[in-house]
Amino acid sequence: MIVRNNLRVLMAKKKVNIKDVSEGTDLSRKSISKMYNETAVQIQLDVLAKLCKYFDCGIEDILILEESPSEEQQDETQINQESEL
Repeated sequence: MIVRNNLRVLMAKKKVNIKDVSEGTDLSRKSISKMYNETAVQIQLDVLAKLCKYFDCGIEDILILEESPSEEQQDETQINQESEL
């Protein structure tokens, strides 16, 4: 599984840029840029809380859990093997 973030989409819906989010949340532009570009390795809970408050949303609106490509391939292989039985 891969954890991704939806910050780019939330920012587009609200029509704000990294500077706007930084000023509205007191978070560093660097932290927001890392999330925006999905290069952040970890996200602190207080950062998530500030973003939730700023965007008036829940954590589930920011973080997304997706299957990795290899897991999808394994699932398809398993389904194919089961259907051959």
